[in-house]
Amino acid sequence: MSATEAQAQHTPMMQQYLRIKAEHPHELVFYRMGDFYELFFEDAQKAAELLDITLTQRGQSAGKPIPMAGVPYHAAENYLARLVKMGESVAVAEQIGDPATSKGPVDRQVVRIVTPGTVSDEALLDEKYDNLLCAISQHMDRFGIAHLDISSGRFFVSEVDGEAALQAELARLDPAELLVTEESHVHSLMKERKGVRSRPAWDFDQESAQRALVQQFQTQDLAGFGCEHMTVAVAAAGCLLQYAKETQRAALPHIRGLAVETLSDCVVLDSATRRNLELTENIHGEDKYTLAWVLDKTKTAMGGRMLRRWLHRPIRNRKQLTQRQDTIAALLDNYQYEPIQAVLKQIGDIERILARVALKSARPRDLSRLRDALNALPALQDAITAMRSDTMAKLAQEISTYPTLAELLNKAIIETPPVLIRDGGVIAEGYDPDLDELRGISENAGQYLIDLEEREREKTGLSTLKVGYNRVHGYFIEISKSQAKDAPAEYIRRQTLKNAERYITPELKTFEDKALSAKSRALAREKALFDELLDTLSETLFELQGSFMAVSELDVLSCLAERADTLALSRPTLADEAGLYIESGRHPVVEQVLSDAFIPNDLRLDSFRRMLVITGPNMGGKSTFMRQTALIAILTHMGSFVPAESAKIGPIDRIFTRIGSSDDLASGRSTFMVEMTETANILHNATRQSLVLMDEIGRGTSTFDGLSLAWACANHLAVKIQALTLFATHYFELTQLPDQAPNVVNVHLSAKEQGDTILFLHKVMEGPANQSYGLQVAKLAGVPANVISNARKKLTQLEKQDLNNQVLIQANQPLQSDLFAEPPTPHPVVEMLGKLDPDCLNARQALDLVYKLKEMTEKS
Repeated sequence: MSATEAQAQHTPMMQQYLRIKAEHPHELVFYRMGDFYELFFEDAQKAAELLDITLTQRGQSAGKPIPMAGVPYHAAENYLARLVKMGESVAVAEQIGDPATSKGPVDRQVVRIVTPGTVSDEALLDEKYDNLLCAISQHMDRFGIAHLDISSGRFFVSEVDGEAALQAELARLDPAELLVTEESHVHSLMKERKGVRSRPAWDFDQESAQRALVQQFQTQDLAGFGCEHMTVAVAAAGCLLQYAKETQRAALPHIRGLAVETLSDCVVLDSATRRNLELTENIHGEDKYTLAWVLDKTKTAMGGRMLRRWLHRPIRNRKQLTQRQDTIAALLDNYQYEPIQAVLKQIGDIERILARVALKSARPRDLSRLRDALNALPALQDAITAMRSDTMAKLAQEISTYPTLAELLNKAIIETPPVLIRDGGVIAEGYDPDLDELRGISENAGQYLIDLEEREREKTGLSTLKVGYNRVHGYFIEISKSQAKDAPAEYIRRQTLKNAERYITPELKTFEDKALSAKSRALAREKALFDELLDTLSETLFELQGSFMAVSELDVLSCLAERADTLALSRPTLADEAGLYIESGRHPVVEQVLSDAFIPNDLRLDSFRRMLVITGPNMGGKSTFMRQTALIAILTHMGSFVPAESAKIGPIDRIFTRIGSSDDLASGRSTFMVEMTETANILHNATRQSLVLMDEIGRGTSTFDGLSLAWACANHLAVKIQALTLFATHYFELTQLPDQAPNVVNVHLSAKEQGDTILFLHKVMEGPANQSYGLQVAKLAGVPANVISNARKKLTQLEKQDLNNQVLIQANQPLQSDLFAEPPTPHPVVEMLGKLDPDCLNARQALDLVYKLKEMTEKS
């Protein structure tokens, strides 16, 4: 049976649904039926499981029950948001036909496709995070990456070499949706990621991509964007643009150009580093207790998103960093950030509102928020014009005012409009005479009916006469049964009830036609006026986008100024030579959650001190000291002030961290395998200008294996690469490394014993630690006292052993001894020699003893 014949067995309604579903096989179809969006067959079963809604059956089609699940129309956005967060896509099919004139099912068509990477609806987006659509193309070992934030129009391309660099970029971007070719090697790499979409290979055709991009930007070529030779990235950008247009069913006029990102422009952070430093997400996947949690006091949502972009992509441009520092310093002068932040509070998420204006999906409250923002721009101009800073002067120039648009919106939109335009009541009175007239007819209908009722009662003398309205029969004059016989001749019977008769008169009929049409005509007029406003705003879309991008930057800089003031941050110096000089550095997050005062520490890394080998007790502060160093470096390279009395930071190309341990069960990798993979990445990619944090390398395997690996890794970093390295370890043998490498220095975190307890001083001191305090820390953690006591006995026993004498190189004994085995029984020869007093032996006795010892050794 053909597909056409199979479909013919279904009802007309289901035939229409199946045609739509065939066009959208990979999306859940929300099929509008009255006040519900219905899902059928496999879509219904999937939605019921994902959304925890009831799965039902309704009637039959083709002789089989139809699985069905539905969500209320008025609550659809909530369900869409949940599906999008799960990585699902939804095709929304609306009724476009008129039920009154339709023969058979009302015509429906898909009016939008909601996918994780292309949503622009306010309810479906997290205001503090970018929502990115990403596409990846590949040529040999080179990857082209394109990413688009459709809710703002920001469009970027980049190219990287190797899978590690690709994974690092994806960790930075964290796209909501990822487009890859069906047969690509990338597809297998991304199988665990949510929101991965397979696209046919021809979507990544480079020539087609170039034509599509040039057409979108209305340019002759891509030379003006600096990407004309980036063929792999351009292919990804073309696929991405085509997919965005397919889902939005629109031309995307707010996407006006491309920007190129290169690794040489930024301090490169790999995925492990972002995770370990908890820049915007902690180990539990939450925003709390992260660097962003401490820093983000922005007043606008778009400023909050820009702050996070700065955190994840620290820059290396000295001029740009200096300009940001100068601006923060200017804002701190006489607390000039305060009036600016007061004005910024009045500005909504205009970046995303402008995208919805371009997509013709803006709602009335979007325009009221845009109006309020435009009204605030003159005050913002006044606040920044007097400030002396090159960046502030540039921002003042970019933040234009729009008095004509502001006046238009002030006149057109009421103070607090309803959510949807279809409800009416959005356009202000006095804006349009035609609309005012139509509204007057509708609004005055009530008084007209009261006057008509009073006039007809007087004329007829019928006391039970009243004028009414219902949606089915329209306007009517109602008279009780007892008085109906006295109704005037011009009354035309409209409806008979049990106790009354209802009539219509020519006058009432004329009014009915006028009143009922006036309401619908008023709504239609209001919708047309609203669309005209969107068209008018679209004409200045590019200029508005530029102005509010500058507002976002001003918001971030004002926030960093406020943080510098509140958190006692200082301006770092940008040095020419690689190195870090930090005086009284602090961890910006830890000091905010401590109930006690944070203990600051100094740090010096330069050409003579390339590596610090850090020893000291667990909980002594090694990890905090290392992380705060990396965070200070990141803050410096985003242009912020830093938590230190002073800091001098040289150029840094990459930051690597190998901190903590965890299994990667999904990929079948053990803790030690994860540790070695991250270590290998560091050893392959670190340079002399890299900052490397290594914590407890080699602890995931046996003692001598781990010690050997830790020694070799530290030696390679210090001697071969000469990276700026903080190397924390519990292997005290590594404290001998400075004897072999002159640029390695020992430091330790100090602690003090008080009886059986330990007091952590959290102070970094020169030289190695003298003990590890492991038993004291175990006691603090609540390990039972008898276990601590047994451990102390074993420790005393082990300390008395000479480990070198335990390794007996024999064929039946392994080279690596068991540190926790009982000490071996002494050899009889050794025992006899230990009991001898050589001074008491004569020559004969000594000779006999030699023969005796020889006989004993031959027997053994």
